[in-house]
Amino acid sequence: MRVLIVEDEPYLAEAVRDGLRLEAIAADIAGDGDTALELLGVNAYDIAVLDRDIPGPSGDEVAARIVASGSGMPILMLTAADRLDDKASGFELGADDYLTKPFALQELVLRLRALDRRRGHSRPPVREIAGVRVDPFRREVHRDGRCVALTRKQFAVLDVLVAAEGGVVSAEELLERAWDANADPFTNAVRITVSALRKRLGEPWIIATVPGVGYRIDSRPPAAGRDQEDGGRG
Repeated sequence: MRVLIVEDEPYLAEAVRDGLRLEAIAADIAGDGDTALELLGVNAYDIAVLDRDIPGPSGDEVAARIVASGSGMPILMLTAADRLDDKASGFELGADDYLTKPFALQELVLRLRALDRRRGHSRPPVREIAGVRVDPFRREVHRDGRCVALTRKQFAVLDVLVAAEGGVVSAEELLERAWDANADPFTNAVRITVSALRKRLGEPWIIATVPGVGYRIDSRPPAAGRDQEDGGRG
């Protein structure tokens, strides 16, 4: 999952970003409305976390632009405005959730996970394919009943692949969904992470490389011991 944090208090924005990264959620920061709109125009985010009172176009204006775009991107308003009228106006603008400051980071994570699940058309919170069970709320992975310890980035990549339900996910999309705006578009990070993820999950390999296209979860994995060459971003 990749989210955009629109917050003009640098300390709070960075604390939220760093906390989300610990939960395998990639996050970018915009300190004002103009930056937020610029980032929304060039990146594909899963969720926008908006403070309403920001410089430039307000959080309300950014929310209205997101709604008008027809992208269907969920909006979570994160603000100190806690009166019932404030919440009502936020929802009327198109917000999908509303969290007031101060807040617990874990509650924000739970709300983001819930919004992401709803965005996926009510897909189950715990997903399973090819014997791999992924629980994004607990950040747990099991392979044929065996617990698999993954790094945060490996978990983020696996979560995207499993959510695709066997469909091909390009290296570019993985880089966009599991990394943040600081990622080098010419990095080998995707290929290296997928290779390490394969090894963590164990044989037979279930992450197939589609040469020149990307990666997918193979529900009919190849015979144990037969490795696959990485055909993603080099």
